[in-house]
Amino acid sequence: MTYQDVLDWMFSQLPMYQRQGKTAFKKDLTNTLKLAEHLNSPEKNFKSVHVAGTNGKGSTSHMIASILQEAGYNVGLYTSPHLKDFRERIKINGKAVSKQFVIGFINRNMPFFEKNKLSFFEMTVGMAFDYFSKQKVDIAVVEVGMGGRLDSTNILTPEVSVITNIGLDHTQFLGDTLALIAGEKAGIIKPKVPVVIGETQLETKPVFDVTAKTNASKIVYADKLVNKIYKSDMIGSYQIKNIKTAYQTIKMLQTKGYTISDENITQGFLNVVKNTGLLGRWQILNDNPKVVCDTGHNREGLSYVMSQLAMEKFDALHIVFGVVNDKDLSSIINLLPKNATYYFCKPDIPRGKDATVLQDELKDHNLLGVAYNSVSEAYKSALNNASKDDFIFVGGSTFVVAEII
Repeated sequence: MTYQDVLDWMFSQLPMYQRQGKTAFKKDLTNTLKLAEHLNSPEKNFKSVHVAGTNGKGSTSHMIASILQEAGYNVGLYTSPHLKDFRERIKINGKAVSKQFVIGFINRNMPFFEKNKLSFFEMTVGMAFDYFSKQKVDIAVVEVGMGGRLDSTNILTPEVSVITNIGLDHTQFLGDTLALIAGEKAGIIKPKVPVVIGETQLETKPVFDVTAKTNASKIVYADKLVNKIYKSDMIGSYQIKNIKTAYQTIKMLQTKGYTISDENITQGFLNVVKNTGLLGRWQILNDNPKVVCDTGHNREGLSYVMSQLAMEKFDALHIVFGVVNDKDLSSIINLLPKNATYYFCKPDIPRGKDATVLQDELKDHNLLGVAYNSVSEAYKSALNNASKDDFIFVGGSTFVVAEII
């Protein structure tokens, strides 16, 4: 099988939450534990930092990995979803896993995958852990896919557990209150493993405190401890919370014997994109007109992005916007600027919401624009219509951003 054959098989034959939605969600770790046993428990062969949260977990994971790389460690990084190429999910020192490893892993284990009906995410986590084990990484930064307690990554016993924040996202799986969602995220807290919480929230703090106490785990809240703000190449005022969370995680690793200097921390924050290859976080794609894309898509994520957008200066605002069909639009409508021209589009995945339906639903809220057949068509139209002093924002969904980067 070629690399493309392998990807086609992974995407089309097995359920994948990001593309399909609820039908792909697994409610236990049975398959992941079976796979770990089948692979000879690779997760036990490397140290790790485990990162959960509603927003910021991807950015925070990349920041932590960048700092550890600056300190000279051989650093694995597992994140999801990818934007352009599946291999973005699995990296060591910023370099994506080879196509040959992906092909070999799937070919070797395909009978096991088919027999046990593993999901796309379960396979991918197994692949990452196997790769990190075989490559003998010093430490891996592992981002939770969704939730925490039942996420396939939650077979790790990390050096530090990290929970960035809690917002109302994936409520059909994780619960419809902040406290219930916090309970799912708190599932990554392990006995006597310290935990860093990025944001102190009234509804969630009692959940985290009780879970940490039950597990005899030291717990710290980064926003209460960190006053110094490091400069970063991760542009956007909303990154300040992630910087604090990453910094406090590094401080926790230092107490466990990791040698990380102040200069490593400074350079790590300044070189996140260079060191890790991160894409899609307030990423500037063009000047004159200025074009920015961002993968923020739930209420909390979009509120940070829209606050950043409000700080920009421009003559006219153009927004290329698309969502998935299970998106609760009512939770984000009041965040979207009314003084903008919208270019509605459907991301090219089965879960993509039809652009004309999106246009009709937002029209009643004075969010006006034209529906296009594709993301690229909408983006080209925005570029054609914008003057050099205008601003174009592309977002609403990770998949919209993926198609124009």
